[in-house]
Order: sequence, then C-alpha cells, then structure tokens
Amino acid sequence: MADVSFEIYNNQLIQQLLGPHDSNLRLIEKMLGVEISAFGNKININGDQKAAGQAKQALDILYDKAAKSVAITEQEVKAAVRMCNNGKCDIDPKTLSDIVLKTKKRHIYPRSANQALYIQEMFKNELVFGLGPAGTGKTYLAVALAVSMMLEGKIDKIILSRPAVEAGENLGFLPGDLKEKVDPYLRPLYDALYEMLPAETVDKKLAVGEIEIAPLAFMRGRTLANAFIILDEAQNTTPMQMKMFLTRLGENSRMVVNGDLSQVDLPRGTISGLQDALDTLKKVSDISSVTFGTEDVVRHGLVAKIVKAYEERSKKQRNE
Repeated sequence: MADVSFEIYNNQLIQQLLGPHDSNLRLIEKMLGVEISAFGNKININGDQKAAGQAKQALDILYDKAAKSVAITEQEVKAAVRMCNNGKCDIDPKTLSDIVLKTKKRHIYPRSANQALYIQEMFKNELVFGLGPAGTGKTYLAVALAVSMMLEGKIDKIILSRPAVEAGENLGFLPGDLKEKVDPYLRPLYDALYEMLPAETVDKKLAVGEIEIAPLAFMRGRTLANAFIILDEAQNTTPMQMKMFLTRLGENSRMVVNGDLSQVDLPRGTISGLQDALDTLKKVSDISSVTFGTEDVVRHGLVAKIVKAYEERSKKQRNE
C-alpha cells in the first residue's frame, strides 16, 4: 500500500481539477481502486502502490491541461487515467497537453497513450499504419490531422477511401446508382468530417474535389500529390490492392492506413493486404505502425468490454 500526498497552490485550478463535489476524484477512485481525499489545497491518495502512482500521474496531466484552459470533462479524466500504466507515463504531462489537432468545430486531444503516440507518428512519418480494434480512434484522429493540415494550408486535398468489401453484404443488391450504393458504406468517413468542419464547408469541399471520399478501386492509375490520404478498413484489401494504393503516394503527401486484422471480411483463404504489407515493409525506414488494444477503446465503456470478450473467446478457440 502507498500513501501519496501533494499540494496545489492555485485555488482556481484546484476546483477544476477536483470537479463538482469532487466528481473527478470519485471517477479516478472507481477506475483505479484507490481512495482520494482533498482537504483545502492538499490531496491524498491511498491504495496499491502502482494504482496510487497512476492516479497521481493522471492528476498531474489534468492539472497541466487545466492550466492551459482545457475543460476538464469526464472524458478528459478517463483519458488521463489511460495515459499511464502502472504509475508510469511514457509521455511527459506537459508535452501531452501540447498534442492537439485543431479543427474549426473542436480541438481534439489524445485520450490514451497509444493515441498520443499515433498522432506523433503521423506528424513525423509520411506513411503510418494504425492497427487495432474498433473504437480506438484510428480513423477519427487521422481525419482530424488531415483537416488540421488543410486548414493550415499544408495540403490541398483530403482523400478518404475504403475497399468495397462488406461484412456479409453485397453492394450489388443495394438500390440506386454507384454513388447511392457506396455512400452508406463510406458514412463513417462523412461523419468524422462533419464533426470537425461546418456542414456547408464539408459540402463545398466535396463539391469542388478538395475532399474526396471514394472506394479503393477509384485510386488506380492516380498519383496523389499535396494530399492527405487515408485508407480505412485496410484489412479487407488484397495484396495487389494494397500495393496499388501505397504506390499512389506523391510529392508532399501523407498516407495513413488503418485496419483491424481480427475483422477480415475477405473470402476464406485470401491473404489480407494489410498483413502482407506489414510483413513486406517491416524493414523499410520512414514507415511507422502503431498498435492499439482494448485499453485504447474510447467509445462507450461497454464497447471495450465487448471487444475484450470477443478477443478472449478467439484466443481460447485458437488454444483449443
């Protein structure tokens, strides 16, 4: 057991840190199994040594964010706890609060250590692979960085793509022309854009081609310069499709390839282009990959439990 005590001398910031009726402290207690008490400017944490250290690091992160005028919401508290494992943060709290993607409708901060690493790798590298389960923010953060770079004038175009392989469905049986068939399938990409930009801005940029959302097949034969290119659901590409996509990269462009290798919808026996690319390119420099886990799921709390349950079942089946 450990007993960690410290003081905060800024009365305005301590109120933001604690939350209404100490609600932020109660949430950290629930997540980590510790006891936290606040008396005046003094905060005391009691519990398992690693958990107490993690709680202290989380409060350090929240304090630094509050000092930079970031609103301390329930989501921010949960994110701060996820940033540290066993009381150790891989990223300095002061650096962490500087990792922000600025769009017209909101400022987006990482909500887990892997999200922070992912954003940093996308800044540094021209090609990044984001791997892991649904709900970890892979596509959302990539779209946010693309929007941020477009607003700063660093790129001219955003291209969002998915392979046209459906989870047990067939586009050919859907009514309408090609656009009407693929738009529902590409809806998650539209949703991300509308969360970051005013609707009229998105619609205008789609109309003039500054933002393009299209099935993967539409990428063939093109060289994409001055663009931010995102491939979503990349586990459902074939090796030839993946090679075609990766070789579209042009001058002053950035590419992000996202997928979940546990959710391959390709015909049985078909090799995933995402796995093939990871194996082929593992020794190539200037390419980065970030792997997310269930601890990075930032959707509804129940989603993380669902993902974990399916992973445990799959692991059990493999062992049998």
